[in-house]
Amino acid sequence: MMLWAGLGNPGAKYAMNRHNIGFMALDRIAVDHGFSPWKARFQALVAEGRLGGEKLLLLKPQTFMNLSGQAVGEAMRYHKLTPADVTVFHDELDLAPGKCRLKQGGGHAGHNGLRSITGHIGEDFARVRLGIGHPGRKELVSGYVLHDFAKADGDWLDDLMRGISDGAGALAQGEGAKFLNAIANRTAPARNSGTKGDAAAKPHRASPGTTGPASGMIAPSRPATEAPQPADTPDSRNALQKLLDRFR
Repeated sequence: MMLWAGLGNPGAKYAMNRHNIGFMALDRIAVDHGFSPWKARFQALVAEGRLGGEKLLLLKPQTFMNLSGQAVGEAMRYHKLTPADVTVFHDELDLAPGKCRLKQGGGHAGHNGLRSITGHIGEDFARVRLGIGHPGRKELVSGYVLHDFAKADGDWLDDLMRGISDGAGALAQGEGAKFLNAIANRTAPARNSGTKGDAAAKPHRASPGTTGPASGMIAPSRPATEAPQPADTPDSRNALQKLLDRFR
């Protein structure tokens, strides 16, 4: 079994905060891959399922960000796991919005959620670092991470969530490069030059419901919470509103 923990703060007030992007990633994985309903346990909400033949426990601590380690440590010890079995999805100020990087072990770099987890289980866990950008000055960081994503962020945020879901099976099997490639196919798809030869040689951006060109996985279908719009009634919601509706 593996434990994937997403970091964020509980409650509707924080649902679309930049600090909650870890929660968003796990929500997307749970919905797209048929995980069990979320249940309260280990001072957290947990969902169980399988990816790539591996059994996974998804965990969203409900202790608020600064005490995230309490829930992660409790779940890890109950299931007799080691820090090497734990992967944490968290917001990353030092990456541009929409970028994703993997890291094994290391310090907390001032992130209070990682600081708490390190205090409870040590440093030897994996991290999925989800870029949200930096406000520019240190004194602006607290307000920035605790503020909702801007409407203009909706498109890249949705692409990032789709890419994470596409590559989740590869990540579960320890294939980090394939996981990152699945995200890249969503967030930075190859563009053809308009010629037939180039179009055939370069992969195009996968549409929902089709197989991604490099991930080898089925992209998520349209979520049930987004009702199809009648042909004569265009959907006036922007990308961020659609994403917010998904998590209501």
